Amino acid sequence: MTFRLASAAALVALLFSSCASDSDLTVLSKSRSYSASTSSSGSYSGYATQAPGGYTTAQPSPILSAEAAGKPKDKHGMAFYKPSERNRLVRTTAYTCSEDDHIQYGSKNATGTPLRYTDRVRSAAADWAVYPVGTVFRIKGMPQLFVVDDYGSALTGTNTVDIYTPSKAHMGAWGRRNVELTVVQWGSYARSAEILSKRTQYAHCAQMYAAINRMMSRATATAATAAR
Repeated sequence: MTFRLASAAALVALLFSSCASDSDLTVLSKSRSYSASTSSSGSYSGYATQAPGGYTTAQPSPILSAEAAGKPKDKHGMAFYKPSERNRLVRTTAYTCSEDDHIQYGSKNATGTPLRYTDRVRSAAADWAVYPVGTVFRIKGMPQLFVVDDYGSALTGTNTVDIYTPSKAHMGAWGRRNVELTVVQWGSYARSAEILSKRTQYAHCAQMYAAINRMMSRATATAATAAR
């Protein structure tokens, strides 16, 4: 009983947590579709892949790959995970701000702040009902931290993470690859819902917003049941 109550309380805290910078959040309307750029040189294979853009990622562990086989899958055949499972096998694609469908947004992400691409921190896009805004993760074989601060209509309903790159050449170099991803810190579902609530005129935003609200409702109900 005590364990169930603690677990439910932890889940509610995760769902309703909010970042310190929420008060000065600037939001932009955003509706774009990310396309997976695939090339033979950028596709993931072997122990480590050294792409022309200098992107090196290490092979996911065999144990992780075996565990993923028994999990529910998205439309790409990739596993969905519980929030407590921070080490994951994830399909990744890449995008850049010079793509035709992104030019109007320039170098801004979905929160209205600059997209990041440095030796230490880089931006990423995802379904915010899977990886809420502010989620920090690492990719095995790379030294940088990645932060989810963007989204895309092609990502909705999937476990795919879209990596921001500074040019089309870099985007092509990344291609599409499956990586071992480790969540360092979860972002905020509350903040994600706040942003998305203002954009429900876009189908993918409405879908993510509805999914987050369902998660919050289930978590609240679970916590209430466990507290009895």
